[in-house]
Amino acid sequence: MRQYLADKIKNVALAGHGGSGKTSLAEALLFKAGATDRLGKVADANTICDFDPEETKRKVSVSMAVAPLTWGSTKINLLDTPGLFDFAAGFYEGVRAADSVMIVLSGKSGVTVGAEKAYKLATQLKKARMFVVSKLDTENADFYKVLEELKTKFGPSVCPLVVPYYENRTVTCYINLIDMKAYKYDSAGNPNEVPMPNAGHRIDGLVAAISEAIAETDEVLFEKYFSGEEFTREETIDGIRNGVKDGTISPVVCGSALTMEGVDMILDSIADLLPTAKKVADEIGETPDGEPITIECDDTQPLAAYIFKTIADPFVGKLSYVKVIAGRLSADIVPINATTGQPERLGKIIYVKGKKQEDTAFISAGDIGAITKISANTGDTLCDPKRVVKLPSIKFPTASMTMAMTPKAKGDEGKIAAGIQRLMEEDLTICYENNQETKQQLVSGLGEQHLDVLISKLKNKFGVEVTLEKPRVPYRETIRKKVKVQGRHKKQSGGHGQFGDVWIEFEPCEVEDLEFCEKVVGGAVPKNFFPAVEKGLRDCIKRGTVAGYPMVGLRGTLVDGSYHPVDSSEMSFKMAASLAYKAGIPQASPVLLEPIGSLKVYAPDANTGDLMGDINKRRGRVLGMNPDEDGLQLIEAEVPMSEMYDFTTALRQMTQGRGYFTLTFERYEQLPQMLEAGVIEDAKEMNAED
Repeated sequence: MRQYLADKIKNVALAGHGGSGKTSLAEALLFKAGATDRLGKVADANTICDFDPEETKRKVSVSMAVAPLTWGSTKINLLDTPGLFDFAAGFYEGVRAADSVMIVLSGKSGVTVGAEKAYKLATQLKKARMFVVSKLDTENADFYKVLEELKTKFGPSVCPLVVPYYENRTVTCYINLIDMKAYKYDSAGNPNEVPMPNAGHRIDGLVAAISEAIAETDEVLFEKYFSGEEFTREETIDGIRNGVKDGTISPVVCGSALTMEGVDMILDSIADLLPTAKKVADEIGETPDGEPITIECDDTQPLAAYIFKTIADPFVGKLSYVKVIAGRLSADIVPINATTGQPERLGKIIYVKGKKQEDTAFISAGDIGAITKISANTGDTLCDPKRVVKLPSIKFPTASMTMAMTPKAKGDEGKIAAGIQRLMEEDLTICYENNQETKQQLVSGLGEQHLDVLISKLKNKFGVEVTLEKPRVPYRETIRKKVKVQGRHKKQSGGHGQFGDVWIEFEPCEVEDLEFCEKVVGGAVPKNFFPAVEKGLRDCIKRGTVAGYPMVGLRGTLVDGSYHPVDSSEMSFKMAASLAYKAGIPQASPVLLEPIGSLKVYAPDANTGDLMGDINKRRGRVLGMNPDEDGLQLIEAEVPMSEMYDFTTALRQMTQGRGYFTLTFERYEQLPQMLEAGVIEDAKEMNAED
């Protein structure tokens, strides 16, 4: 593949809601640019960007894909990101590596939550933004309705450049407002210029809005606009380009990926208006001393490259997608991994287009490629040993749904752990824990579909089948009243016998496990046996008497006892303490405790009533509600952790994906008595399995 310098490279992430047509648009752009010889379709599972087996099976994007094309003298790296919220890792990876974000909307669905999230992340990361209203060939698609929604939601920066002309609710041609020319497309998607239709005041108003937006980007242009002069084409292009780079203009173009209408003008807009890798704001890295350093996008600078995605294949090994910020990345250098401080031996340097790979001698500054078989991970920085610098890593969303994995074949637990570890290299939103207390392997992700794909990958890539089930809850037990009991251990079997005798008071207290005290008077129990008594109690509290869960909040005070000068031993007193525990705890009103979490839910104001109702159904207590940033409301509550395993799904349904939450363990509280029987039964099953 031909090499390009940074001022001829544009890295563009396609983002938006699931089903808005991102992958289909990428396919149309690639086909129009001659980067592929056929127009693939998502429904036929033959697109360039959806090549993963899970994507072809489900016909949705589950991971980010790179597909380069050339248009004129410009190389455009398309980064097709997933729109489903369960696969947000790919969305964050793509936007981090891109210089611009092209937000795709359906002409039928309009401004959706996915578009809002894409705009918000692009703004946070200071990326240029552009809107594409696609699917205008579908029934009931309405470009101007979507345009009004865009202006209402995102403000005056929204600037339409290509608009459709409707007759009888059908698009008859597309108008380029920069050149003031109209084009009609044939069945192959080729444009033919036609006379400008009589669109009335609507077009005049749009052109005036464009001129006003351009005037805001430059003082000279503002004076020219104020004096009533018209801009030249070059001034218009430069003004829009500067506004896009600064974030004051977000162009809107349109078309149809299926019929190829308007696709050429979308490519023209990318090539003419979006900033090159050279022109975007320089990356700010960090030296080993923590000092900020500006990294210029230039081939002549020392190497600095950022790994933004990893594919872990059990047979081929790791494939690391990399964006070169400065310098040139080639196989004949040994860069330093700024995250680990260790040198990295590089495998092959390649360009990728979907699943296709092409060897290259090097990747230049501003460009995107991949490296085979290196130990570095997503978020790591590869740099020249002469200038060690760490680039800011991606902040991924936190896993919010946890399920337990049970292998279908006994003995596959090790295979599960190994497979999950490899998949965690690919997807940093996955979390894994082997919980020793509940005897379960727990996996956390962003939602049901995310975990479903994970389980499917475990089977297909690593040959291990598992089922998902609700995770067990780590309950606790405690007592509610004070008792005093005797524990007496006596055994005679020839020779030295065993004798230990203790009186212990058990009472509730505020500690995490056991508080041991002694108030023995007159040497009834020698001091050297006190540790044995404590050890006996500590062994016992690992299993409570109600359901076998660990005992907490217990004070055991040794108050009296007796001993035998020959037969008493540490073991004897340890056994005596155990007998006292088994006799006393059932008399002390033992109860079950459940974990309570501190819940913070961020959601639109319109959904707060439904959410508080849902929290109440989960036995939660709403503590308060306060306004938060982005127009969301913050609901604070305390909820039993056992009721929250499917809250992610409920919250997403109620808020259409706008809401999110955090849940942290707070403390233990007594389980309502009506629920105790079910917990005890579950504990019996768990103990039977062990």
